[in-house]
Amino acid sequence: MDNALQTLISHLPEQPGVYQFFNSEKVIIYIGKAKNLKKRVSSYFNQPRNDYKKNLMVSKIADIRTVVVDTEVDALLLENNLIKKYLPRYNVMLKDDKSYPWIVIRNEPFPRIYLMRNPVRDGSSYFGPYTSVGAVRTSLDLIRQIYQLRTCSLHLIGEQIQKKKFRICLEYHLGNCKAPCTGLQTEEEYNDAVEQIKTILKGKIASVIQKLRETMNEHAKNYRFEQAEAVKNKIVALEKYRSKSVVVNPSISNVDVYSYVDDVQCAYINYLHVVAGSVVQACNIEMVKRLEEDPAELLSLAIIDFRERFQSQSTEIIVPFEPDMQLSGVVYTIPKSKGKKHLLDLSLRNARTYREEKMKLTEQIDPDRHENRIMETLKRDLHLSEIPVHIECFDNSNIQGTSAVASCVVFRNAHPSKKEYRHFNIKTVEGPDDFASMEEIVFRRYNRMKIENKKMPQLIVVDGGKGQLNAAVNSLRKLGLNRRIAVIGIAKRLEEIYFPGDTTPIYLDKRSESLRLIQHLRDEAHRFGITFHRNKRSRSMINTELQNIKGIGTKTIEQLLQHFKSFARLKDTPEKDIVAVIGKHKAELLTKYLKSGEER
Repeated sequence: MDNALQTLISHLPEQPGVYQFFNSEKVIIYIGKAKNLKKRVSSYFNQPRNDYKKNLMVSKIADIRTVVVDTEVDALLLENNLIKKYLPRYNVMLKDDKSYPWIVIRNEPFPRIYLMRNPVRDGSSYFGPYTSVGAVRTSLDLIRQIYQLRTCSLHLIGEQIQKKKFRICLEYHLGNCKAPCTGLQTEEEYNDAVEQIKTILKGKIASVIQKLRETMNEHAKNYRFEQAEAVKNKIVALEKYRSKSVVVNPSISNVDVYSYVDDVQCAYINYLHVVAGSVVQACNIEMVKRLEEDPAELLSLAIIDFRERFQSQSTEIIVPFEPDMQLSGVVYTIPKSKGKKHLLDLSLRNARTYREEKMKLTEQIDPDRHENRIMETLKRDLHLSEIPVHIECFDNSNIQGTSAVASCVVFRNAHPSKKEYRHFNIKTVEGPDDFASMEEIVFRRYNRMKIENKKMPQLIVVDGGKGQLNAAVNSLRKLGLNRRIAVIGIAKRLEEIYFPGDTTPIYLDKRSESLRLIQHLRDEAHRFGITFHRNKRSRSMINTELQNIKGIGTKTIEQLLQHFKSFARLKDTPEKDIVAVIGKHKAELLTKYLKSGEER
């Protein structure tokens, strides 16, 4: 750090605020918030770290500017807005759901209500976002069933209505509209229906039902039974809708729910807003990591972003873990059971689904990024020192010690490289000894690669537990490679992952990409080894059988092996096809022998 920066940092205030890092070209490269600006900014230059990206960013800092605010929350709000405005290179990048559907109630006389994407600040009332267009259409169908609102685009102002500028349309005759354009419905009555709709969309259906019951009873008292029946039908429709929309106890109201899942490159956060036990808002956000940010920091940034965007005033926020900030008048709840836990689980399912959709899309449009993410995730989960671009996996195969073989499969960039697969016949081990067999093949494989000066893999996977792993490590140690190549063992029963010298295995998440990749390696090595083992046993059988036939020599047996592969296939082959391979005389000898065997 140069003297100018050192002097600048020494004079920073010890107050909450936002700091901005500039490079030599006066471009903002990072924006952050702090409870104490001086301590936070100093930490970038004083603390040694292993984070390459953060070290690179610090090396590019040429100037620092700060903005002092009153509280940490104000700092977080300002940080969020500045990040969106300047999009600094090293900050988290927010990718939100701008294309999700909303319900809009237009800011106009006799407001229309309809589905809309990408809301704008025009004074209209927006409700959402919804998780699907289907959910929006369900809500709109309910509203149109209960309230007869206009769908036309006429500019309905009082003067034009009084002058009879408009004519009644077909929607009125179908019972879908009360014709406010001709004065048959007053603006006061129309707006009362709109207010009820807003209350429904906010999730407060119970209060609307109560008001409708009062109206129904009033009609009944005055012997207006047809009107009372019409209101009753509205109540029935609302109660049916409420029974389907309530996901938890209706006493849980005005609550925000956040869940968090991540991988090496991105974090995915789901937001739900719950009113009277119903989810009335749902949204997902993807946050692209830049500097290995802490989950608590990312969750805080998402909470501030959602609360500002949707103007949420919830006093309780359900979270999977504590964010790294406190909001005035807000309580964080980490639920353990029942209703609130159900909401957190629902949010978590949404976050995971969103992540899977993003991953599938990335795999289709950017396969290189998809592969890099998988390898980065594996590096993190197995605590490797480098990205495992080249992985090899070993498996043994024998039946009661006979025809002992082994296989080695090779993956590059998280995909099989089948041209590099190798088979091994076990040469130095007698009897069924998996540990000794593993030690032999690992030694042979890497001794040859060492002699041929080939690049070694970054990771070796051994199919088996501690015994097979130790055998592989022994061979690597003999070759002087045990500190150069990472090696793990995977046990089949519970998918335990073993590390050299550690008796306690680790268990990866069953849904994780890392475990799926390791399982793919293991299963591919097993498949490849079993195929070779079956072929070897089949060749052994046909070789033994054919040696008993007088007139059939070694060369003829080799011809039959190359063409028919197995004894079973040879037995089922017509004589004319055998003649084409070894000639008529030898074919007759072979056919006669096979028939005599069937008779025996």
